[in-house]
Amino acid sequence: MAGKAIVGRKVGMTQIWNEENRVIPVTVLEVAPCRVVQIKTPQTDGYSALQVTQGEVAEKNLNQPQIGHFDKAGVEPGRKLVELRLNDIDGYEIGQEISAEIFSEGEIVDVTSV
Repeated sequence: MAGKAIVGRKVGMTQIWNEENRVIPVTVLEVAPCRVVQIKTPQTDGYSALQVTQGEVAEKNLNQPQIGHFDKAGVEPGRKLVELRLNDIDGYEIGQEISAEIFSEGEIVDVTSV
C-alpha cells in the first residue's frame, strides 16, 4: 500500500542530464485532477482505499448502475473508476479533488500501470 497516489496517463519518454552530464531517462505523465467517489474502510470493506475518477464523460455513455454510483456520491461522472489502496485515508472526503500537488519536487515515486 502507498502513502500517496494519483492516476495519470503516459504521454511519452524524454531524457534529462544531471550535474555529471549523464543522461537520465524520464517518463512524461499527464495528470489531471482525480475526484474521490467512494472511501473504502476496513470496517465496511475490509481494507483502506479511495475510489477515484478522472476526466469527464457524457451521462449517455454510462449505464444505470454507474449513473447511480456517481449520483449517490454527488460527483461528476468520469471516464474510469480506479481504486487507490492507501495506508491512511484520513483527511479525504467524497468529492475532494486530488492533484499532482500532493507530491513535492524531487520526490521518488512508484509508477504502476493500470
